[in-house]
Amino acid sequence: MNLGPPRPTALLLTAFGGPEGPDDVEPFLAHVADGRAIPPERLAEVADRYATAGGRSPINERMRRLAARVGSTAEDRGVKLAVACGNRHWHPFIDESVRRMWEGGHRDIAAWITSPYRSYATCRSYLEGIDAATAGLEDPAGPVSITPIRTPCDHPGLIEPAGDRLADALASLAPDVRHRAHVLFTAHSIPEASAATCDYEADLRAAAALVADRADPAGRHPWELVWQSRSGPPDVPWLAPDVGDRIDELAAAGVPAVAVSPIGFPVLNFEILWDLDHEAARRAEAAGMAFARAATVDDDPRFAAMIFDLFTACVAVNPAPCPVGCCPPPSR
Repeated sequence: MNLGPPRPTALLLTAFGGPEGPDDVEPFLAHVADGRAIPPERLAEVADRYATAGGRSPINERMRRLAARVGSTAEDRGVKLAVACGNRHWHPFIDESVRRMWEGGHRDIAAWITSPYRSYATCRSYLEGIDAATAGLEDPAGPVSITPIRTPCDHPGLIEPAGDRLADALASLAPDVRHRAHVLFTAHSIPEASAATCDYEADLRAAAALVADRADPAGRHPWELVWQSRSGPPDVPWLAPDVGDRIDELAAAGVPAVAVSPIGFPVLNFEILWDLDHEAARRAEAAGMAFARAATVDDDPRFAAMIFDLFTACVAVNPAPCPVGCCPPPSR
């Protein structure tokens, strides 16, 4: 009897990672900067920002909670599934988690990539880390197999909770300014040269349009896609406008309120806390503008259920590989 190819028995949730205490900040930033043209003064600035939050990013804890929810979802549906987290830039690294799964007897693993949006930084670099994680893992019974899975940018498990949380943010604004609020969808900026070689911006615009339609089906609130968390040499063009700059422009045009949806970040991270809750909120306050930030979707049950559904689809069907040349690495 031909039973077909083996199917994954474990699921790895991959993320960027972040420091979990003051002693982690410097080595974490060094790992992020390795091979990248990030000015030292920029890294020192980011380290100082982390110090204001005790040297800790929320992303690792949020990912652990998400893994627990996905595991509970699997258990509720009668599936025994090992779920773990692995990061690109901090412990547990992707290769560390894959090795632990391999040592636990798992030879066929699915790896979920956190970002739904296609670019080298958000997709291809994770695929490279997943490929490298199998190096040195030898099994007499056969090779270790890791199948990457991604969230489509239009998946209801992403769009519906994001839309509902944007609606909550709009509803939190004072009634006298709410009806004139402008919506800003934010995502991590990338160099324009990298954006020209991938579908990152198109994916984000597609998701933003769907989220806006769910949160505001009558179309009362103008919306646009803006950018945050820029890093790198100032002479290299990156996607713009910056969220803070756009807030200043809207305030100057008489817009009384803004609701910000961090659509580019499904899981809460330090960039949201600093760039939006601190910097963007302060810019709005200084301009006399009301400000509300939509919550991320990582703690919504629909999001965890989506990840499990993507895993089961991966088990049922061999996914097509990424096209050759998809999301090429940036030139150094």
